[in-house]
Amino acid sequence: MAPAPRAKPTAGATAYTPVTDQRLVNPEPENWLMYRRTYDGWGYSPLEQVTPGNAASLVPVWTFSTGVAEGHQSPPIVNNGIMFVSTPQNQVLALDAKSGELLWRYKRDLPEDLFQLHPTNRGVGLYEDRVYLATLDAHVVALDAKTGKVVWDQTVEDYKKGYYMTLAPLVAKGKVIVGVSGGELGIRGFIQALDAKTGGTAWKTYTVPAPGEPGSDTWKGDTWKTGGVSVWITGSYDPALNITYWGTGNAAQWIGDQRPGDNLYSASVLGLDVDTGKLRGYHQYHWNDSWDWDEVSAPILIDVKRGDRTVKALVHPARNGYLWVLERRADGIGFVDAKPYVNQTAFKSVDPRTGRPEYDETKKPVTGKKVGFCPSLWGGKDWVPAAYSPKTNLLYIPANENLCGSLVGTQQKYEPGKLWLGSEIKDIGLDVRNGAGHIGEIQAWDMNTRTKVWTRTFESHNWGPVLATGGGLVFAGGTNDRYFRAFDAKTGELVWQWRTNSGITAVPSSYSVDGVQYIAVQSGWGVDAQRMQDSLDTARGTKTDVPQGGVIWVFAVKQ
Repeated sequence: MAPAPRAKPTAGATAYTPVTDQRLVNPEPENWLMYRRTYDGWGYSPLEQVTPGNAASLVPVWTFSTGVAEGHQSPPIVNNGIMFVSTPQNQVLALDAKSGELLWRYKRDLPEDLFQLHPTNRGVGLYEDRVYLATLDAHVVALDAKTGKVVWDQTVEDYKKGYYMTLAPLVAKGKVIVGVSGGELGIRGFIQALDAKTGGTAWKTYTVPAPGEPGSDTWKGDTWKTGGVSVWITGSYDPALNITYWGTGNAAQWIGDQRPGDNLYSASVLGLDVDTGKLRGYHQYHWNDSWDWDEVSAPILIDVKRGDRTVKALVHPARNGYLWVLERRADGIGFVDAKPYVNQTAFKSVDPRTGRPEYDETKKPVTGKKVGFCPSLWGGKDWVPAAYSPKTNLLYIPANENLCGSLVGTQQKYEPGKLWLGSEIKDIGLDVRNGAGHIGEIQAWDMNTRTKVWTRTFESHNWGPVLATGGGLVFAGGTNDRYFRAFDAKTGELVWQWRTNSGITAVPSSYSVDGVQYIAVQSGWGVDAQRMQDSLDTARGTKTDVPQGGVIWVFAVKQ
């Protein structure tokens, strides 16, 4: 009897196709070269081999255990048959995308005194023959795509001051563009571009203006120095305008009456010139945030109809519970319209000309008093990305409905690198609306008519990023029952599901090798999905156990 085969040595890749600017602008259908596959942020694969008619025959073709726990949130990035996956604790795995064979593994040696508020990573960037990783200790690392060896390692900021990074870098025109996390630790946020070849700084743009800079009059005293406004989700990019769009987080600390003013550019979208980092436009979704409603998800670039006019739009299903449509222009960002997509009690109205919301002041958290509001501090949709299909012309939103929250504001002393919320953990409330039969939803919206076409509901909360495909399917996980599902993109009908090892909060992707279409996703529950679960269990007096541990799952139609 022949001996059982053994694992192959990790000898690296024998060949690699460099990623060029042209390939990033127009990626081949078989590849997934960046966070949402294309600069417009659609999260859409044109591959059409897997359809509602054959999705029931999807089966796992290989799996790979990452060896670490906590929230796995990155997409499998694929370039001509080589897959790159990042994990919590800043590993990067390179695998044969067809067989699952490990080619190399990079493990970052993180500092022992590092405070990991969000122990996750949301993906890598590719350019030429390198792989780029933004790290929890606030570095950007360039790796050789064939071997995983470090080419350069650049410090972006001091982690001991509360700076860290979890996002996938955006690579555009030879620059590796990243933003910093740490809003809950009192940092001053910024977006930085590094030279892809050397790691040198190309430009750096702060998201909180210093005194004398435009917008600085929206901060009082020295509040700007610890103003937060972190950036922790990858931006989108319009090559025609040469503008990259980034969402920003809440101002720090959480309670607005302790930092009076609009607090620009918190809870906003910023349009930055890719060559210089110069601010070319912005829109603030809500001013003087007091709900912890980060608006870090970058807007999706879609053309929408308004009457006889086609609007080059920026579409954003916001954490504040409104679905925003803005117009991207060379000279700025214009407001088009907005409407709620979940129950929202904090806004009384939105100015139809400027898009500035008017608040119900009884629903805005203050210092020294418990205030309730809807949606909860995790919002109608948190960071998890929506998707758009040009075939159905529908936008797919992973939402949480029927949740409300409460906060009690507290004066807290700021200490660099320490948690600084403006509220005690015990004073963060979460409630399910009376009579609610579900929490999680996937909503499909026609953005031309501003109407909801279909909704799928889940008893569990939903933290599942969405993938849309040319075969007419929508894929997502996100629920605490560990299922990964496929829905008919036109109707929302469930056509397939597979139970995985853990819960799925990672971004799915699709690619093909040798003519076979694959659907790939990481399963690995943790971070805020687990924290919301803990809060729901506390509110309900229940105990829910979602196992942890990361596994890469790759599916194809059974032949």
